[in-house]
Amino acid sequence: MDIETKKNLLKLFGSNLQKLRKKKMLSYRELAQLCDVDHSQISKIEKGLISIQITTIYELANGLNVQAKELLNFEVRSDKDNCG
Repeated sequence: MDIETKKNLLKLFGSNLQKLRKKKMLSYRELAQLCDVDHSQISKIEKGLISIQITTIYELANGLNVQAKELLNFEVRSDKDNCG
């Protein structure tokens, strides 16, 4: 996966996280209190600035009271969509 695709992936994930957080009407701090993720890290994730582990995805999903797959429910486009 090239660097631009990785950056796009992080931004799309962050945007989806932000959408779900706002839908639940939670601030960064409120979400942080519901899961084991610092509020400043949530902000960075939503901005696509940092990559996270699968355990963090699970924590965020748990805090939002959604399935982890909902956080990953977005389409990633790249020039290599047809590999394999």
